[in-house]
Amino acid sequence: MAESVEEWLGAYLSDKGWRIATAESCTGGLIASRITDVSGSSAYFEQGFITYSNEAKMALLGVSKDIVATEGGPGAVSEACARAMAEGARAATGSEVGLSVTGIAGPTGGSAEKPVGTVYMAVTTPSGAVCRYHLFEGSRLEVKAQAAQAAIEMVRYALEAPGRLTGA
Repeated sequence: MAESVEEWLGAYLSDKGWRIATAESCTGGLIASRITDVSGSSAYFEQGFITYSNEAKMALLGVSKDIVATEGGPGAVSEACARAMAEGARAATGSEVGLSVTGIAGPTGGSAEKPVGTVYMAVTTPSGAVCRYHLFEGSRLEVKAQAAQAAIEMVRYALEAPGRLTGA
């Protein structure tokens, strides 16, 4: 049977003695659930934050008010916010890896600039960060599932070749 990306992640983190923390908005804890579905994940999964509101992003992850501002700032659904969330999760927990997702799962909440299905995600490590934008289609549950899958795959992408990471 093929190894899942979650199993690969657990083996990689265990081998390095690293821990991961997640910060989730639109996925509502789905990523943390998938990572902790692997037996032994307590050895490398430090903590998951579900920061749905802007207030939670600021209070728990240290995301600046300037980032989440709806007027004049990039907003909570942005690359800047995803990066700040991932960095905040790492800083709050002392973990080596931070993974974040923020977006609009729908079916309401979208706009012309940020339609339903807009998702930003980031991975931060001691070597740097990688951020991605996605526009997923489907129902709310399908957007959440696609975002969780893409985020977990992005961690693998970032960790397999640290040269892909940019300065943190």
